[in-house]
Order: sequence, then C-alpha cells, then structure tokens
Amino acid sequence: MEYKLNSSQLREYAPLLKAGDRVILSGTVYTARDAAHKRIAAAIENGEKVPFELKNAVIYYAGPTPAPQGLAVGACGPTTSGRMDVFTPLLLDNGLAAMIGKGERSEKVCESIKKNKAVYLCAIGGAGALASKCIKECSVIAYDDLGCESVKKLRFEDFPLTVAVDCSGGNIFSR
Repeated sequence: MEYKLNSSQLREYAPLLKAGDRVILSGTVYTARDAAHKRIAAAIENGEKVPFELKNAVIYYAGPTPAPQGLAVGACGPTTSGRMDVFTPLLLDNGLAAMIGKGERSEKVCESIKKNKAVYLCAIGGAGALASKCIKECSVIAYDDLGCESVKKLRFEDFPLTVAVDCSGGNIFSR
C-alpha cells in the first residue's frame, strides 16, 4: 500500500503500516546522527531538556550538507541506522514515533519498535541530492558545534520512504 502522511500522523497510522508499504511523508522531521544521539541520551538520563519534543517526533539519520543557492539543504541522504541502535530504545521509550535511515536494525531496536508502536522507515541511500529536493526548510536547533551533524529541524514535502520495520514485527530485512 501507499500512504501520503504528515509526520504528525505517523503514531496514529503506525498500526496500519506494514513492512514494504510506501510512505510519502510531509511535515516536521529532525536530523540526528551518532554524536547528537549521544548528547540527547545523556540529557534524558540526566533529567535535562532535550533539543525537541520527543513525543511523536520523527528523527532522520542524516547530516545535510550546506545548501546551494535556491535549496534548503545540500545533499541529505540517510546514514546507516545501526549506528544509533544503542540509543534508539531510550528515545522510543520517551515517545519517538519514527526513525528514517538505511539498513537493518538490531533485534533490541525491533522489539522496542513493537513495544512502543513506532515505525522505522528507509530512505533511498546514495540519492542525497535528490532527497534534498523534498526538503523545503532547514534550521539548526541544537549542537551547532557538530557542524553538518548538528540537530536540525526540517520540513519535508512528499519525501518517499519505505516501511522497513513495522509495529507488528514485520521487517523487510528478514523476509
């Protein structure tokens, strides 16, 4: 199936989404990679404020390059999701609705996706320049010292994705 959704609808639609479905996503999405995840996890564990509201949020594992004239970002392809697996269950337990990246997830993350009724979506790797055309706004909101890996708030418009791990346990990598 194919769903055209706003990022704010992912939690609501998660029970309907099945591994292999296509999602055309619009709305607010936050970027965070390894170093940012480490800081976000530390903030949660220390009872400190995190850079954005995790409840029902969507994180894109990406580090956009600087924007050429006329675009919100430069290349913005997904990074390998497994590098965030150590932090993902904590973020899911704190309300994260969805993650976007590429590649397989650990068994622990897949179980946490099921437990938290979340979803893992895959973007096409190697197509960062094309992906950037679906990103209409970008602003740094935290950890500016991390450069392209800082936490950014993006506005997606019709960003094509595939459901990789659904909240019922379906997984495109274990078919």
